[in-house]
Amino acid sequence: MSQPLDSDMFASCPPTPPPIRIGDKWTAKIIRCLVDGPRRFSELQVPLRGVTPKVLTESLRAMERDGMVTRTAYPEIPPRVEYELTPLGRTLLAPMAACCEWTRSHMPELLDAREAYEDARSGP
Repeated sequence: MSQPLDSDMFASCPPTPPPIRIGDKWTAKIIRCLVDGPRRFSELQVPLRGVTPKVLTESLRAMERDGMVTRTAYPEIPPRVEYELTPLGRTLLAPMAACCEWTRSHMPELLDAREAYEDARSGP
């Protein structure tokens, strides 16, 4: 029999939202779009065609707040704004690459497990 879980196992974790945002739907994709350098908002919308402008703006603002991207506004007409990964944001590239590699290596097993689960739940 295993030991019971410690009720204070997360006591040292702050009660605020975690600073790592790559688990949400868009952050990792935004990071990937910014790997090769700064991009304008409209450039990001091309590969991220499923995101609304409002959600993309919210995601970029949250990433800026967390120090993952910088936002540079140029005093031009029409206004030009670019987003770029910070050195802190670039530190996420290696863990993201590891996640992608894990997915490539284990996707068949994962899909088989999902199918087996669904087959068992649907019954005869």
